[in-house]
Amino acid sequence: MYEAVNSRRAVRAFSDEPVSKETLERVLAAATRAPSSGNLQPWQVYVVTGEPLAELKRRATARALAGDPGDEREYPMYPAELTSPYTDRFAAAAAQRYAALGIDRDDPDRPMKIAALNSEAFGAPVVLFCYLDRTMGPGQWGDAGMHLQTVMLLLRAEGLHSCPQVMWTMYRRTVSQIVGADDGLVLFCGVSVGFEKEGAPQLRTARADMTETVRFIGG
Repeated sequence: MYEAVNSRRAVRAFSDEPVSKETLERVLAAATRAPSSGNLQPWQVYVVTGEPLAELKRRATARALAGDPGDEREYPMYPAELTSPYTDRFAAAAAQRYAALGIDRDDPDRPMKIAALNSEAFGAPVVLFCYLDRTMGPGQWGDAGMHLQTVMLLLRAEGLHSCPQVMWTMYRRTVSQIVGADDGLVLFCGVSVGFEKEGAPQLRTARADMTETVRFIGG
């Protein structure tokens, strides 16, 4: 398990090697044991592959390349005002990410290029879309996060990689058209899944030292 945690990272270059349905079923069945307050298990997951995923990528990429700003947000990706140390961590990670993707941070087309890469799911042959019922509250959003973390660690145990993408909420209407999610559900995020592309630059963003985020009280 430590190896799965240590090797998990957001991969942004996948090969086109298919992922078997049996593997995905095994992972998602095991992930049902993720913690869930009150055992509500509020997540609704759509697994998209093959032609439906190809069509979704085509539609989303067309929107990205056209400079479409996306659908109105149903929840903020980040707080309106971030302060240090959060802004520092965000800026450092962004700089590393842009460099690994080969995109100059000062490139005026940077947002469009990043959106286009995201809308292709970085080449992944599988994307999981996690939804929640609109009646759910912050506690259940936390449950969904724990569920997805469990999924991503189990994927590593299977030799697979993943990349969680909140970006898909920008094109949530396009996603809903493909997966058939009704208006009673809100899209939390997508998770691209697959095998890492051989020879692709490997990005592993730095994390804050434990002493910055953990306090031991008592013995």
